[in-house]
Amino acid sequence: MTTVGVIGLGYVGLPLAVAFAEAGCDVIGVDTDSRRVEALQAGESHVEDVPREALRSVSERLHATTRYARLADADAVLICVPTPLSPNREPDLGPLLKAARSLAEVLRADQLVVLESTTYPGTTRERVAPLLAESGLAAGRDFHLAFSPERVDPGRTDFTLRNTPKVIGGLTPACAERAEGLYALVCDELVRVSSPEAAELTKLLENIFRSVNIALVNELAMLTDRMGIDVWEVVDAAATKPYGFMRFEPGPGMGGHCLPVDPFYLTWRAREFDVATEFIELAGKVNQQMPYHCVAKVQRALNAAGLAVKGARVAVLGVSYKPGVSDLRESPALKIIALLRELGAQVSYHDPHVPLLSELALRSMPLDEAVSDSDLVVIVTAHAGVDHERVAKRARLVVDLRGVTRSYADANVVRL
Repeated sequence: MTTVGVIGLGYVGLPLAVAFAEAGCDVIGVDTDSRRVEALQAGESHVEDVPREALRSVSERLHATTRYARLADADAVLICVPTPLSPNREPDLGPLLKAARSLAEVLRADQLVVLESTTYPGTTRERVAPLLAESGLAAGRDFHLAFSPERVDPGRTDFTLRNTPKVIGGLTPACAERAEGLYALVCDELVRVSSPEAAELTKLLENIFRSVNIALVNELAMLTDRMGIDVWEVVDAAATKPYGFMRFEPGPGMGGHCLPVDPFYLTWRAREFDVATEFIELAGKVNQQMPYHCVAKVQRALNAAGLAVKGARVAVLGVSYKPGVSDLRESPALKIIALLRELGAQVSYHDPHVPLLSELALRSMPLDEAVSDSDLVVIVTAHAGVDHERVAKRARLVVDLRGVTRSYADANVVRL
């Protein structure tokens, strides 16, 4: 029986660990958060994509711990730790490098190590391999090393780990073959590329493609706002073309770990090669400006109703970064709330997936109460369980940043 180690039991690592356990592997999950480990040991999942029932069904094969020493028993170790940005929006590899150093202390010959954390091209070869070599073992000779980017879309059920093609780039052909043999246990389709660098850049391209296209339609939304044209009507019409167009929709900005972060990993790396990735950086700037544009829409809507933003009661509907999840990472709603507060608004929120925003000292209000007690409701994240048309009918004023009230025409609704 194959024993698989997973470092980092978050949105990427925990579903991966459960999948290997369901495939019959013995899984050792390592996380530095002792409270998270204790919860997992008790059968409690913090990841919505992993129901409590699924976690408890593999409890005999999935062993959560804070001790890296347990990984000495693994045949393969997958690194799934966060790769965030620093305050200066440069790559912060601190969690990854710490994990690699800790793994080096227990690494043994013939193990497979796979990095899944999103990062810039060259990280696996130039940063991870030398740290693991502190074990006295050489990557590609004494142990196998590969990069295989995660492709997790939280809350999605149509594309899962099983039916989403898995890209694999090994340090050597033998490393790639070993990684393919492992992932074949949980993935139906494997896509081998020539190197870790190609696999690393593949992940960045996927997310930069979305970032650039979202920025394009967001910039168009700002223009149509000035021109008095309905951007949603334009997008709907363009989407009828059966070729040469892919639908992207405007919104209040990008959230999650990937889209607001990953492009900056590549732009930072590109500077080392004297290349200015202006197109990618411009897309990031446009998307970062969207919360400011959305707050300006709220201000204008209040002004048109004879209300000042200072002292206005504003209810935010949806604070997670995408519908159907509780993930707050880089959520534009948090920026919008902060900006409205700076302008003197009294902000409340409703989100069925996020009961508490502790850093903002806010608690989710019941929907009816949030709507009835507010001068303006701003729809930031459109959760499926919320009847937004009913909200539009009951609210004094609505600013819809997601286009979910398009079937409802009334003077009290302002759309992005």
